[in-house]
Parts: sequence; structure tokens; C-alpha cells
Amino acid sequence: MKIIRFFAVLFTVLSLTPLMVHALSAPSVSASSAVLIDASSGRILYGKNENERRGMASTTKIMTAIVAIENAKLDKLVTVAPAAVGVEGSSVYLYAGEDITMETLLYALMLQSANDAAAAIAYDVAGGIEDFAAMMNEKARELGLSDTHFMNPHGLDDENHYTTAFELAKIAAYALENDTFAEIVATEKKVIPLHNSSASRLLVNHNKLLRSYEDIIGVKTGFTKKCGRTLVSAAERDGVRLICVTLNDGDDWRDHRALLDYGFSLYERETLATSGALSYEVPVCGGETDLVAVSNVDACDAMLPRDHGAVSVRVELPRFVYAGVEKGDCIGMAYFLADGQEIGSVPLYAEKSVPCVRGEKSFWRKLIPFAG
Repeated sequence: MKIIRFFAVLFTVLSLTPLMVHALSAPSVSASSAVLIDASSGRILYGKNENERRGMASTTKIMTAIVAIENAKLDKLVTVAPAAVGVEGSSVYLYAGEDITMETLLYALMLQSANDAAAAIAYDVAGGIEDFAAMMNEKARELGLSDTHFMNPHGLDDENHYTTAFELAKIAAYALENDTFAEIVATEKKVIPLHNSSASRLLVNHNKLLRSYEDIIGVKTGFTKKCGRTLVSAAERDGVRLICVTLNDGDDWRDHRALLDYGFSLYERETLATSGALSYEVPVCGGETDLVAVSNVDACDAMLPRDHGAVSVRVELPRFVYAGVEKGDCIGMAYFLADGQEIGSVPLYAEKSVPCVRGEKSFWRKLIPFAG
């Protein structure tokens, strides 16, 4: 056991035994551009022409949705502008002048991929298509994207409307941090009112992976003749969130399943500490005993990249505690780190109670716990 004499950082490098699951080989995909990233770190796990500018079709609506969510209230009643009616492509057939909530428009946008909903959102939030596209481009700049530019909120073809697979993955990762966005894109079916509630429509999410890949949590499909099939998907397993993007991919459903399987195989669960594995002693002032043992009751494990760096533990404990400590009191913390990131933590609890001393200790005995 170690006696912690002062409040400091104690580092220990751990030797870990992973639960072995073999990594898969990187798949071959049909896409012109593709990327698979770890959403939390932005690390690229697979790339194919991932920095090449290409059209994105209706995956544009990921940015449309997050800009709308950040700039409008969900319960706001939107009056559909005449210019938003009859937009080319997918539609929920809005009527000019009908009133519909922003939330309903967002579901129509992301599940049905409704271009008229995209236009209605743009006219309400910004007053028009160009001004809303300017808001989208401002958000892209905020996210540090240099190869992304929007001309409209729906993704219809324009030579100045483009992104890269990597930057589109970054947009999706950012958007999924918003709870409202995440809830919408994870929804398989939704009944929405239309035409001032005189009618309703069942929306079925175009993202078939929601029904065919267990860990999928979103995000968006797209298609134009010029762009081809585009797809952004996100999946989460054991705390690992992956974002996959393919642009111009005729076999996107298969490719996304293969890429996500590959990505998850690059991680392994490792035990950072079993119960009681971390044990230390802290000096006690005025107690019947001079030291109190502390240890972790909880075990701790984490999903880590197979090629992660050394794992260390940083222990934070006070230089001493006063008598009156009760068994089970939290005395400090142990933090586990790898590659500069915290990957887990456990509290350190007192193993026994230390009551106050019954008789007065001598001056010299009081100093024993703090002697060097």
C-alpha cells in the first residue's frame, strides 16, 4: 500500500488484458468517396477519396435541420410560403398558407426527405433560400469546414453545392450531439398532421438501416441523377459512436453495414480495474488509527481502439483526513487515461471507519502520520 503524504497526482502505467475479438479486414466499397470516423475523436478509421469535393444530394438536410433547430422553436407555427410549394423532388405536398409546426416540418424533412419542407423551413427561418443557405455556410465555417458550400436547403444539384465525405461526417457528428436532432433521425415512423390538421400522413424513414442494422441511430439518405446515391449513417455500440458516409455509391446499404462492422472490430473492451485493485492509505488526524485504507469498490472497463497508447491511472487523494471517517466514505478518485483522453474513473472509498481518539494523543504521536 502507498501512503499519500500530500495532495498530488500519482501516475501508474497499467498492463491490461483485453477481451480478444479479432479485427476484420477493411472492406472494398463501391462509393466514389467514403469515410468512417470515430465520432468522439474525429479519427478516420477508413477513407476513400474522403477529401474529394462532391455533391451530397439530400444529405444536405442534416445541416438544414441543425440550423433550423438552433434558430427556431420547435412549437413555432409556420405559415407555408407560396414559394415553398411545388419544389422539385420528394415532397409532402404542402399547401401555400397552411400552418404547420417547425417540429412537424423537421420530421417531414428528415424522414420523408421533403424538399417542400426544406423550403418552408428556409423561408420561415431566414426569409428565403439564399439567406438560409448563407446561415448554413456560416455554420460550416464555425465547424472549421473548408471544402463544404451550400446553395440551398434541400440538396438539388448546383455546381457550387458540395462537400466531402469527411466534412459531411463532421457535420453529422456535430448534429447528433443535439438531442432533438438525434431523436428525429432515429425515428422510423411518424404520423404528422397536414393541411391545417384536415389530413394526416404517415412518414416512413428512408434510412433502411434503422430496420436492418441493430446499432443504427440515424442519419440521412440522398439521391440525384448527378450525385448518385448518397448516405450518412451513425451507429453506437458499447459507448463507441461511428459515423459512415458514402457519396455516389450504388451499393450503399451493403457498404455501410460492412464499414460499420469493420469499424467496431477495431475496438476492444479492456478491464481497467477490478474491484479492490486500487488500494492506498491516507493519514488520519486525531483518529484511533493513524491511517485509513481506501480502495475502489467498483470495477471499471472501457472500449478502446486496438492501437491505443499506454493506459495510466491518476490518483487524487487528500494529504490527510480528519478522524470521524465512516466506512464507505468517498475519499478520492482514480482517473484512467489513454492518448491524452480520460477513458474512465472510479471513486476510492474508506475500507473501515476511523473514530476520533478517546484519549488525548501526545504531540509527537499526532505528528506520526505526517512524518516523512
